[in-house]
Amino acid sequence: MSLCALPSPARRALLATAGGCFAWAFLPRWALAAGGRDMRFVTIVLRGALDGLSAVAPVGDPDYAGLHGALALGRDGPHAALPLDGFFGLNPAMPVFASLFARREAAVVHATATAYRDRSHFDGQDVLESGQPAPGLTASGWLNRALALLPPGERVGPTRGLAVGAVSPLVMRGPTAVLGWAPQAMPAAGDDLAERLLALYASRDPALHDSLASGLASTRLAGNDRMSPKGRMDRPDGMVQAAAGAARLLAAPDGPRIAALAFDGWDTHVNEGGATGRLAQLLGGLDGAIAAFRDGLGSAWADTTIVAVTEFGRTARINGTVGTDHGTGTVAFLAGGAVKGGRVLADWPGLRPAQLYEGRDLAPTTDLRAILKGVLATQWGLSPVALAATVFPGSEAIQPDARLFT
Repeated sequence: MSLCALPSPARRALLATAGGCFAWAFLPRWALAAGGRDMRFVTIVLRGALDGLSAVAPVGDPDYAGLHGALALGRDGPHAALPLDGFFGLNPAMPVFASLFARREAAVVHATATAYRDRSHFDGQDVLESGQPAPGLTASGWLNRALALLPPGERVGPTRGLAVGAVSPLVMRGPTAVLGWAPQAMPAAGDDLAERLLALYASRDPALHDSLASGLASTRLAGNDRMSPKGRMDRPDGMVQAAAGAARLLAAPDGPRIAALAFDGWDTHVNEGGATGRLAQLLGGLDGAIAAFRDGLGSAWADTTIVAVTEFGRTARINGTVGTDHGTGTVAFLAGGAVKGGRVLADWPGLRPAQLYEGRDLAPTTDLRAILKGVLATQWGLSPVALAATVFPGSEAIQPDARLFT
């Protein structure tokens, strides 16, 4: 039985409402991250496939505006792209990220993708979160397997990782026990009810009592008992609420240090919008979530890396419903005080017809696994051998790219 296993569906529902389940006392301690720093690492999965050409626009590419049509960002005008490096501009819905970029605490990887080259959301998300070279190979996630490789040590308390959401993201599922926490979607039960339940189970079911107590403690630490119900995690307010609660848990001296969240809704086939509209609303939610992490982590922000990734990109040409269809190359966002920011890392492939992948997509030139390996090698001390054998199997030829990490 896993540490979060519960005796019945009813009890599972009860503990999910309380805020999660976790056997705090039974987890091993783990060492300080590489270099003796007390690091934090947050992975945000953007499910649905992000249009990287409207999120971070190659405004310096002469083929961009004509190809991306009504969704293209411009250098000028009422909704102009926020300048990054002269060639790329950021969607104006992300002013916080732009300010972090200017302070060298944020960076972008463009024309990136996993090893997956088809266009199924389910398979693409499986490859992204499992870390495998193809879908259907494992039920565990690369981040959970990375947690298992962290050596034992004297530092930090009882929990290694944090999975945020009513259902744990695949990237954090696996044999390594993690804390589960979900932002409240309905008004919370009062403290009086919680205390009565604790008293009831103290004599009748001590194991359930301990799990419920741990869940309530996590809820209170995350601030969930003080939060008013917000939207789901495909809405900006829900994204911000999830990030704010996760930040409180990560900032705790004995709290988790590695977390995973999943934000939904990025499948923009119809009326995507460019600088305004649905995509801009989602990007604004991501921007607000990054701000919530920055503010909630406090001094720990200096040793934090946030990576926001998606299963694949979208077509370079817009479709007949002013949206984009499933594509290939896209962007990854990085933020945090441990990011060597102020740069867009891109081996730019170009947007002329002959340069597009299969004549329709931004061609990927950077393997996303190299960036993720760079975080784990530079900041967490995992060896290239362990990363290729366990975390991202079959990736021996892909070396950790540490250019964006301190």
